[in-house]
Amino acid sequence: MTVEILRPRDVPLGGLRAIHVRRTLPHRDRSFVGAWCFVDHYGPTQVRAGNEGGMDVPPHPHTGLQTVSWLFEGEIEHRDSGGVVGLVRPGEINLMTAGHGICHSEVSTAATSVLHGVQLWVALPDGARETGRGFEHHAPEVAALPDGAGEARVFLGSLAEVASSPVHTFTPLLGAQLDLAPGARLELTVDAAYEHAVLVDQGEVTLAGSTLSPGHLGCLDPGPDRLALQAGPEGARLILLGGEPFEEEIVMWWNFVGRSHDEIVAYREAWQARSDRFGAVDGYVGDVERIPAPALPGVRLRPRNRRGRTAP
Repeated sequence: MTVEILRPRDVPLGGLRAIHVRRTLPHRDRSFVGAWCFVDHYGPTQVRAGNEGGMDVPPHPHTGLQTVSWLFEGEIEHRDSGGVVGLVRPGEINLMTAGHGICHSEVSTAATSVLHGVQLWVALPDGARETGRGFEHHAPEVAALPDGAGEARVFLGSLAEVASSPVHTFTPLLGAQLDLAPGARLELTVDAAYEHAVLVDQGEVTLAGSTLSPGHLGCLDPGPDRLALQAGPEGARLILLGGEPFEEEIVMWWNFVGRSHDEIVAYREAWQARSDRFGAVDGYVGDVERIPAPALPGVRLRPRNRRGRTAP
């Protein structure tokens, strides 16, 4: 069993007061884990007066994906053009469906002193990517892991012997937070048809014999029906992701997921023109009204497959 270890790169996120995140997906060697196509990990960051060091992402657009917000610490106010105003809190999933088009803002609240979490994207399959705007919120119960190894919060899909989530996805997926006790050894029953990945937030974890440090994303191809984990002496907190291999090719540029260069051009033009495709966010107050789209590169964007390679 070979573990592919993806190491993060530092990326600024947002507008004028961008926070920095550690990004492991997309990667040049792998585009997806299941339909998971984007993994950002940030914090813990101290937030000072005036939201300095916090998150302030003005309204920006999305197409062809679902966003998954999951926090360990802090609180974020979400507003979107579907009329949803909600809070992201630790241990609660906020899943937004972009589909045909949506825009939203994300701002850490005045109650936040430390900001720490993950932001994840799921690529929608071709048959669902024109679906309407949607939003779901769910607070999963804390479930015991086998053999006293720790606790789990399953926010998407199902983890055998542990728990399931009612949140709807358009492809089979798994998403869970696992908190492992110091030195805990754990064998989980998993779906052999899934790809799986472990993102380490705190501590050190051995996955199938390979050691992962904080920020690392350890990836496994389909095949195993058991997942072997061992925490380091201080315990560990991790995000477990999984899903059936996503065989479609996509073009992902800025905040858009499409299938061709021309689609991305059209999405960008629609956003710049304030098209009804994306709508508008009510109630956001920030340094800028909305984030303008960056310039397109001087070459045609090419689709990428699940192994990170561009289509011929």
